Amino acid sequence: MELRGLRLRGRRLYATVGALAVLIGGGGTWAASTSDAAPAVHREDRVMTMPEKPGSARHVRIDTSFFTAPGHSAGRRPAVLLAHGFGATKANLRPQAERLARDGYAVLTWSARGFGKSTGKIGLNDPRGEVADVRRLIDWLATRPEVQLDKAGDPRVGVAGGSYGGAISLLAAGYDRRVDAIAPQITYWNLADALFPHGVFKKLWAGIFFTTGSAGAPTGSAVRPPATSGGCGKFEPELCRMYERVAVRGRPDAAARRLLESRSPVAVGDRIKVPTLLMQGQTDSLFPLDQADDIRRAVRHNGAPVDVDWIAGGHDGGDREVARLEGRTRAWFDRYVKGDRHADTGPAFRISRTGGVDATDGTVRTRGAGADRYPGLDHAPRHIRLAGRPQTFANPPGAGPPAVSAVPGVGALGNLASLGAGGLSLDFAGQYAGFVSAPLRTPVRLTGSPTATVHVRSDTPDAVLFAKVYDVAPDGRRQVLPSQLVTPYRIEGAREGRTVRLRLPAVDHEFAAGHRLRLVLSATDLGYASPAEPASYTVALPGGGIEVPTAPEVRTAPAALPAWTWALPAAAAVAAALILLTGRRRITAPAPDPALAEVPLQISGLSKRYAKSAAGYAVRDLSFRVEQGQVLGLLGPNGAGKTTTLRMLMGLITPDEGEIRIFGQAVRPGAPVLSRVGAFVEGAGFLPHLSGRANLDLYWQATGRPAADAHLDEALEIAGLGDALDRAVRTYSQGMRQRLALAQAMLGLPELLILDEPTNGLDPPQIRAMRDVMIRYAAAGRTVIVSSHLLSEVEQSCTHLVVMDGGRLVQAGPVAEITGSGDTLLVGVADEVSDAVLEKVDALPGVASAVRADGGLLVRLDGASATQLLTELLRLEIAVDRLGPHRRLEDAFLTLIGGDR
Repeated sequence: MELRGLRLRGRRLYATVGALAVLIGGGGTWAASTSDAAPAVHREDRVMTMPEKPGSARHVRIDTSFFTAPGHSAGRRPAVLLAHGFGATKANLRPQAERLARDGYAVLTWSARGFGKSTGKIGLNDPRGEVADVRRLIDWLATRPEVQLDKAGDPRVGVAGGSYGGAISLLAAGYDRRVDAIAPQITYWNLADALFPHGVFKKLWAGIFFTTGSAGAPTGSAVRPPATSGGCGKFEPELCRMYERVAVRGRPDAAARRLLESRSPVAVGDRIKVPTLLMQGQTDSLFPLDQADDIRRAVRHNGAPVDVDWIAGGHDGGDREVARLEGRTRAWFDRYVKGDRHADTGPAFRISRTGGVDATDGTVRTRGAGADRYPGLDHAPRHIRLAGRPQTFANPPGAGPPAVSAVPGVGALGNLASLGAGGLSLDFAGQYAGFVSAPLRTPVRLTGSPTATVHVRSDTPDAVLFAKVYDVAPDGRRQVLPSQLVTPYRIEGAREGRTVRLRLPAVDHEFAAGHRLRLVLSATDLGYASPAEPASYTVALPGGGIEVPTAPEVRTAPAALPAWTWALPAAAAVAAALILLTGRRRITAPAPDPALAEVPLQISGLSKRYAKSAAGYAVRDLSFRVEQGQVLGLLGPNGAGKTTTLRMLMGLITPDEGEIRIFGQAVRPGAPVLSRVGAFVEGAGFLPHLSGRANLDLYWQATGRPAADAHLDEALEIAGLGDALDRAVRTYSQGMRQRLALAQAMLGLPELLILDEPTNGLDPPQIRAMRDVMIRYAAAGRTVIVSSHLLSEVEQSCTHLVVMDGGRLVQAGPVAEITGSGDTLLVGVADEVSDAVLEKVDALPGVASAVRADGGLLVRLDGASATQLLTELLRLEIAVDRLGPHRRLEDAFLTLIGGDR
């Protein structure tokens, strides 16, 4: 069952969903292109005749394809059965089957009853129908000379499939002991629980499901009218009667549950004892994660190995990670069907987590997180208090308009929650109760099913509620529903009042610091059947909060590099190997220098020359030192070597001579000490549609470091963005973008902060704000290096300077010393200086000239020192109240580099 290409168009929602319902099969699970250059695979198409039911004189025809690779014709090989999803056919499985054949398997695909060219009625994996067909397919494999046998009549075989096909793999393992391993995807354990969760009818998905089967249309075609007046089409009549009965009543009955359970893997749960790889979708309102949790628990109880993989996509859309899951399935069969003990089957538990947006095509990236054991859905719960008095709300007549949460095909929008974008969710005033937490002091990673104890009272015998947890932004105006999931509950006996424990949807989602959790209990939901009769519900939260499961042992892997960064030509790899083998450059980092362990930066004899550069050395014999608490300005005209110095400092390029030490550690590309450095060079790129906070969260996730190490609140306080942090970046002024970039550089509170032109494009108030930020950051004992052409700002914000020209050091030292090295002093006097006194000052030895200036005298020295001048002024009884240099940094800078450039 898979839904692809769903588009919502206002009132045509139901019609659109129905028209595209034929796409809900798992046919896309295994589809992938096959290279024209790949070895040929032999395919044998065969229509097999099988009894309609065991012992029946009537027969059905099952359309099959058998794939083998000529290269493996010399001996027998293990077999794989590939099952398709609901609404698909064997044709969807051909690419996957051919690849498995080339990997040394004999692969059999087939179209299930009622699909493709196969005849018969759809029985929803009836043990006497579809399951019996699979057992006969295994019988046929045992007769093939290409297939490896464990014993006569017992082929070595694995079974895989998605959704409907995933369930048949579980059922095959339960009904036939000859199955050696299975790999089901996005499937169900109990179809009754999936379509009637907690006694509530999942009407939208059930309607899509039965519409597809009634139409009997192949994937990609339009829905055709039902084949019978009763609308049964290709379904078995008893299934049609069950669906019509439940759809009309709006709630399931015991007979409906028994029928679906009898055709679900749960019916043979105690007999599934083979290695099982479970791959379940996170964006899946049809078969949520709790279905895989039930499968895992049962199979593990039977003593079989089970690995669990929570993939990004699901029946509601999103990335189905086809290639990765295909590879993992193959490895699983290599180990447990082929018997290759060295096959890497991956971690016992893996989650695909949102890792940003690919700037090239706008798709959501995923990153894997794994652990060596499956934590379950209620591991290491964290109690979070929720505020809210008892609340009364209504189920309106006809249950409309309904709230919107789980809508087939749009659940993938919930993946954007961790990126700061909202999904499609809506609650109507007067139809829900809400309980909210205080702002989170630290991030909370929810992995599993939250639980909450609620007291419910209704003016009707039963209450139907829909429970969900929102992630609310600090401003309270934006909220997202992770994976667009909601859990329905029918609470019987609510008229007298009942206290119940609710298990909310299983998700993997990080609530950022400063965000709130919001528990909502709604009376309606678009995807489910609510009572048509009006009702009034009153709910309270006696537990005072919500239990949020966590899985801290599940670690997120560092962000993967794009393919082009590692898929380099073989020649480049050979060249790199030659360099390493011949030892042209020593790459072993020098030992740390304990004497410099507290020194943020020391540069010694640094030189860099670019190949074929006509300008010679970009940096030549550069040496200087920076201490803690300093704000160092790196100055120089264009071409002075500032950018090259910064690039070497950050490990982006390697110097030809000399060394750079940060806190005593030698800098090399990728050196661990660089994690103590933050940098803002030539601006930062942000996703404009996301908030500032979401952009910072994404950046920190990309580092692969724990969220608690980000010190987000401290960085934001220094940057001073205020409420703007939760607005979309596209609404930011240039100054706010610069401060956001500065906050990004300060994440983790690096001890050494490097800023390249941080005031570019800012107006005077913004420049002053940026200056204050740098000063506050260094005031805590950290160190800032800033490169800028705004000399007046450098003079006000920096404590020390390094002036470069032509790649060499011109002068380094405190700002006061450099600006005070000029020959002109400003003498402040309390009283007005007469012409006679001015002439005496002008005639003093060592004084070139003296003229009046605002507030005193401007004296240019010619040999005399400032001390000598002060002595002579006091002798002339001039009331001096201050004496200092009268040279701006600009004057000093131009003097040092030899004039105006």
